[in-house]
Amino acid sequence: MRRTTAIAAGIGATGAAVLGWSTLVEPRWFTLRRITIPVLVRGAWPIRILHLSDLHIVPGQRIKTAWVSSLAALHPDLVVNTGDTLSHRESVPAAVAAFGDLLDTPGAFVMGNNDYLAPIFKLPHHYFLGGTPRRARTPLPWGDLAAAQRERGWHDLDNAKRTVTIRGQRIALAGVDDPYTRKDRYDAIAGAADDDAVVRIGVMHAPEPRTLDLFAADGYDLLLAGHTHGGQIRLPGIGAFTTNCSIDRSRARGLSRWGAHSLLHVSGGLGHSPFMPFRLCCRPEATLITLVTRAE
Repeated sequence: MRRTTAIAAGIGATGAAVLGWSTLVEPRWFTLRRITIPVLVRGAWPIRILHLSDLHIVPGQRIKTAWVSSLAALHPDLVVNTGDTLSHRESVPAAVAAFGDLLDTPGAFVMGNNDYLAPIFKLPHHYFLGGTPRRARTPLPWGDLAAAQRERGWHDLDNAKRTVTIRGQRIALAGVDDPYTRKDRYDAIAGAADDDAVVRIGVMHAPEPRTLDLFAADGYDLLLAGHTHGGQIRLPGIGAFTTNCSIDRSRARGLSRWGAHSLLHVSGGLGHSPFMPFRLCCRPEATLITLVTRAE
């Protein structure tokens, strides 16, 4: 009996420690990942892209705001925000404060599902087993968020193409509105990617395979997405428990190949739903991507 009681107490203490870590520590333990990707044409200068995603910011998140705004000290060449910046009707000022001086850097963005509608409580089993959860209904001020980014010169890539020139080098950008809620209209940007660019980048919020396939078929070198939160709950040797979309769990975060010639980077994101305020073995992250010339 004593042994059983001791084991039960040990399990309870371990569970409490894991819960405390995953709700109080890890969601605030931000990290910057750095990766190098050989995708530029021969003779091009390196290009540094700061990939941000899934801030899910709400008013009063001072630690997150300060950490994200500090990334301006990296002096990236381009900032790409892959959506789900908001989580509250009063989040736009907090988002602008978090972006801070990064808004003075060339940038581009797309919207995510939680930029349009506020997140709601869902029973956790829906994330792991599927089913039909309740649908969000409360609209968020996504138009104000888009305007705030556009006013500072960031390009709106929701079903749009743009070209950015950095140090005399053309970067072809194309994006779609949120695939998770089927707002993507790839036909608006369809066609072969710009052959004159040193790199061709496709941008979306949710890495849905049907959308990734279209970008890859049109010759985009690098695809950037978010939405998955890296799985949010991961275990060593198992990895992500879920991606909350149709992509496989092995691609819940990080770099992988998509198709014969495209590379996919999925950000693990910087936040979480206010109704699931935990991360485990999955620190909130931004990524500094250095693009270099591809091997011949």
